Amino acid sequence: MKDKLVHLLNTCINHSSESDLLALSFVLEGMQNKLLGNNGYFIDGLLHMERKFDKNSCEITIPINPVLNNSLEIVHGGITATLLDTAMGTLANYLLPEGYGAVTNQLNIHYIAPGIGENLRCKAEIIHQGSKTMVISGEVYRSDGRKIAYATGTFFIIDRKINEA
Repeated sequence: MKDKLVHLLNTCINHSSESDLLALSFVLEGMQNKLLGNNGYFIDGLLHMERKFDKNSCEITIPINPVLNNSLEIVHGGITATLLDTAMGTLANYLLPEGYGAVTNQLNIHYIAPGIGENLRCKAEIIHQGSKTMVISGEVYRSDGRKIAYATGTFFIIDRKINEA
């Protein structure tokens, strides 16, 4: 497998433009972050997520790179949705007691402006915490401070022990 990957990487490097090499570097650095323990999950590493928590909110920042863009050269809406879902889901799981987890039930996103600039910052805040569901809001801002998306999400609260059986 290693030989195959080395061959694949060399082929990509040899056939890449400077822009392609920057994109490849972004992906490989993200993978390295995940593997060296700086980010716990593949999506965290690949998107270069940096997280901050306080009592009732979670904030995640990602750098903008052409890898994240759509055909209009703005951040793909699916990346913005992933950022929102991750920040809101992380907050939900952070607030739950040990043995419980939260999974997305519904995600409603309003896209307001294009994702451009140096980075995107998403802040998630709790709206309601019940015994079976949580409702959380999220907002995404670009580096110039302009809001690009607003979302609400409903998360099911699950007992991890029941789901392991």
